[in-house]
Amino acid sequence: MNQVRKIWDAPTRLVHWALVVLIPFSWWTHDDHMDWHLMSGYAVLGLLIFRLLWGFVGSTTARFTHFVRAPGEVLGYLPSLLTRERSQFTGHNPLGGWSSLVLLFALLSQLVSGLFAVDVDGLESGPLSYRVDFDLARQFANWHETSFIVLQVLIVVHIAAVLFYLVYKRSNLIRSMITGSGISNDAQPITFASWWRIGCVTIVAVFVAWWVAAGFQL
Repeated sequence: MNQVRKIWDAPTRLVHWALVVLIPFSWWTHDDHMDWHLMSGYAVLGLLIFRLLWGFVGSTTARFTHFVRAPGEVLGYLPSLLTRERSQFTGHNPLGGWSSLVLLFALLSQLVSGLFAVDVDGLESGPLSYRVDFDLARQFANWHETSFIVLQVLIVVHIAAVLFYLVYKRSNLIRSMITGSGISNDAQPITFASWWRIGCVTIVAVFVAWWVAAGFQL
């Protein structure tokens, strides 16, 4: 039986919408506002670290063990895309789970390459570029550009999928990610993480992001 209930916790939603803002901002600042570009990148790094940790210790629907399913389940889910029935899954469906994981790793690749990158004049560089030679740092810069193209493609696919679910499947994923609530016909219980756990993961994420930004120097 369909029912409206809370599906997504506040940290998962805040990370999602913060990335929606920061990724375009990072793109806008990458040419003429490098200081802001670096600050934005560090913020994204902190959010990504938080989200990866949250995938192990967060609320039920945020955990990788909840939404990363076996390939057979993904293949079994595909025929349902042709119907207008709502998903039987609470949170990410099998295909959406893997899509989210791919997006996270694409963003991780974008960040790591930027941390080691240096521009052609050697004037602008990531905080870890000093750990590799100039030629390798330039290669990281090239990877940084290429990985952003891949990330853009994945974001477009992600937006198209959200619109497909909104128009064809009549499932408003945008509203669910804003309010945290959604229609579900799955009776699986959802456990939400406590505030002290949110605080602990936030402290770890902020510290690691700061440490990386400082070039692993305390």
